[in-house]
Amino acid sequence: MMNKLEEAIIYATVMHQGKVRKLGSTPYILHPMEVAQILSTMTDDQDVITAGILHDVVEDTDGTLAEIEKRFGERVAFLVSSESENKYDGESRSESWKRRKEESLKVLKNSDDQGVRMLWLADKLANIRSLAGNYSEHGDKVWENFHQHDSEMHHWYYQSIAEQLEMTLNKTGAFKEFIKHINFIWPGSFDSDKARYMKYREVSIEGCKHMGRGAKGDVYRYDDELIIKVYNENNTYHDVELEIAMARKAFILGIPTAISFGIVSVKGTNQYRDRYGAMYELVDAETVSACIARDPGQVTAYAKLMAELAHTIHSTKVSPQDGYHSCMERIVAYIEDGIGREDKALSDRCMALLKTLPETDNLLHGDFHTGNVFLQRGEPLLIDMDRLATGHPILEISDLYYFYVLLGEDDPEVVERFMGFSYDTAQAFFSCFLKHYLGTEDEVLQKEVSEKASLIGCSRLIRKIRKQRKPSDADHRLVQNCVKRIAKLTEKLDSLCF
Repeated sequence: MMNKLEEAIIYATVMHQGKVRKLGSTPYILHPMEVAQILSTMTDDQDVITAGILHDVVEDTDGTLAEIEKRFGERVAFLVSSESENKYDGESRSESWKRRKEESLKVLKNSDDQGVRMLWLADKLANIRSLAGNYSEHGDKVWENFHQHDSEMHHWYYQSIAEQLEMTLNKTGAFKEFIKHINFIWPGSFDSDKARYMKYREVSIEGCKHMGRGAKGDVYRYDDELIIKVYNENNTYHDVELEIAMARKAFILGIPTAISFGIVSVKGTNQYRDRYGAMYELVDAETVSACIARDPGQVTAYAKLMAELAHTIHSTKVSPQDGYHSCMERIVAYIEDGIGREDKALSDRCMALLKTLPETDNLLHGDFHTGNVFLQRGEPLLIDMDRLATGHPILEISDLYYFYVLLGEDDPEVVERFMGFSYDTAQAFFSCFLKHYLGTEDEVLQKEVSEKASLIGCSRLIRKIRKQRKPSDADHRLVQNCVKRIAKLTEKLDSLCF
């Protein structure tokens, strides 16, 4: 009686009969067999190796997932489905290439199944082996054989896969070879060390005090001297490296920022898989959020400190050679993907107001709030430096309005969970911050700046809600309230400058 692997080999051979590989004229069946062989170097799981043999059946033949599940089991069918792209009948393969790759990358990004990740690595390694061999012979002419002729699009795809697989498979020979081929075709894509054996220091945050939460991760007190930022599971090693590099550049420019001294692997829990972390030496430091939560009566003093820090950042001038992009890109996305999907005419009026802002070379933090500022011996130190950009200060103030005022209007507990102190204190903080930042007691001016910040903040909130898979009825009501507010503001305002 045949075992599962033997049956899979016969089935795949029949289904791929007569087909040949895109590069060269070898029988197609040799590719799934190569994938299975690569998988056998990483695992002895028969289902995973079987899926390697069958991984192209649904995408490239008349075979179906239902038939695979019936013959080889539910898990094999699930693994094969993770490697099967939508066909988009009616569109050419060239037209749908980018969309198909983005959709398949999202499957990989959101999967916790190690079998899925090994299957992806084995398949892409087999592909890039063939690609590298042909590239060494024919150079850039090789791209003429593909539906996508742009080398950089293939670069983006392979590099994205490597970044997603690195955390869990970086110690395997298959991953090292994968990186080697990427660096051969696109030199400098990865540090050469990644193609050699590397072991990240592994740490656990079990029992560590949670200190705050940001857009990209959570911060914990690791011990008396060390803070660890644990990145969200969608962040790659490259993302962490980029943030550390940005922090160093900011430090050189005179921005008081904490510099990480090392990237670590943070052991997963029942709630999430392994993640990357960045370690900081911050002795006796705590976030400004924690300081306010401990002593809300001092909110004015902390608001003044944050206003002074904001002035330090915003008064820093950078040149195009420093490599910072414009913050306007992010704000345009808020408007186009937020209010733009609700009311195009209203979105156009918002964009017209946005264009009243001059392009400046002033530095912005991009995620400026009390959870991202540590106090060490009374001195502020910024973290979360990956959103550093240039732009007008109203764009930074709109973020503060969003965090401390807008998010809590419908549900005060949202702000309380995020900041660690009451919504009333959050509102008081924003009011005090704005007064000290503007350097005036003029309540009319303060209200005007708040309204301008509100317009951007409301677009951001609409976009946030629209990105949810299943917005609730309360979410839809909140969107409509934001639309009405934006409509009134566009009638009242003629500029976003102050």
